[in-house]
Amino acid sequence: MSEAATARKLDPASHAYSIPLDQIDVSDPELFRSYTLWPYFERLRREDPVHYCPESQFGAYWAVTKYKDIMQVETSHKIFSSDTELGGITIEDGNAKLGLPMFIAMDPPKHDEQRKTVSPIVSPENLAKLESTIRSRVGNILDGLPLNETFDWVEHVSIELTTQMLATLFDFPWEDRRKLTRWSDVATAQPGSGIIDSWEQKMAEVKECGEYFAGLWNQRVNAEPGNDLISMMAHSDVMRHMSPEEFLGNLLLLIVGGNDTTRNSISGGLLALNENPEQYRKLRENPSLITSMVPEIIRWQTPLAHMRRTARVDTELGGKTIKAGEKVVMWYVSGNRDEDAIERPNDFIIDRARPRQHLSFGFGIHRCVGNRLAELQLRIVWEEILKRWPNTEIEVMGEPRRVYSSFVKGYETLPVRIRA
Repeated sequence: MSEAATARKLDPASHAYSIPLDQIDVSDPELFRSYTLWPYFERLRREDPVHYCPESQFGAYWAVTKYKDIMQVETSHKIFSSDTELGGITIEDGNAKLGLPMFIAMDPPKHDEQRKTVSPIVSPENLAKLESTIRSRVGNILDGLPLNETFDWVEHVSIELTTQMLATLFDFPWEDRRKLTRWSDVATAQPGSGIIDSWEQKMAEVKECGEYFAGLWNQRVNAEPGNDLISMMAHSDVMRHMSPEEFLGNLLLLIVGGNDTTRNSISGGLLALNENPEQYRKLRENPSLITSMVPEIIRWQTPLAHMRRTARVDTELGGKTIKAGEKVVMWYVSGNRDEDAIERPNDFIIDRARPRQHLSFGFGIHRCVGNRLAELQLRIVWEEILKRWPNTEIEVMGEPRRVYSSFVKGYETLPVRIRA
């Protein structure tokens, strides 16, 4: 470990405020794995909210760190593009490298047409039908957990529940459902992260995903329309003639969107309650607070730390001139801690007056299509937990191991114990 890295890890606050401003690079995945990110974002919000980072492992980029500036980028899609051809939606030009278009990485009108095709799966009517299935599966998972011994909450609860949910939405072969977890991890992983070793490995596994789903597509396109995502695409005038690359891109978008976000919010919520025992106590005394706690968990966790756009034209943001072609990164993780937009943003408060005021789902035309499904799953998880253990806290037994990524803000492991 270098001298600078050691200093950063031992005293991140001092390091964040002592280095020259132009040396701050909040895209470094190690900041997220070591959980030392906060003082760097705090300094940028105070001193340089639209910050140019000339060098990083992802190239030069603009870091947008304040709530109002992020909202301006989100609502100006004619100026700030999501298009894969220009670099896509992550700071890493990964989608462009893989050559996979997807509707989140498109601009209108194509984005709007494709989004409209898959949105019925998460309509209020369909979510009402799904609720009993989700509740039954959550119950089975919780009833199978060991008591009075330490186990990994990520593996046994967060991953298992979200994988079961994805398998349901795709009508995916049940016995192969953990493939969905793997493909989701691979889709967002960087070489050297511990998940994949190289771009070649990533491309090979992504190709395997595409081949598997092509088989399911061929079955569904020749069958009666079903109420699953593949059938919806296969029988849609807008999406049935997609290229294999576009089909795969949209699949990966739906897999990651349905997996990473909810998975890490399930883990992050339990960790937040353990770190704030007075809030856990408040919840056990008044389970109706689950309704406001769920969006607070999603704000607090911010499971996707950023989204990226590319400037189509020369423009101004926060008093800075951004040139056409430059990379603009909206740091949701920072906007969700902006003191000028959210009261006491560094406190986890389960009965906030306006808990849905957060950026975790994005905003504008690219707002997360599955946001209500994510909230539904989290609500049911906590309703079922409190039914089973109304007077018992699920205790975190050690430090979580966090994901090496500045895109997915998540957990590899979270050791917990349920005392019977």
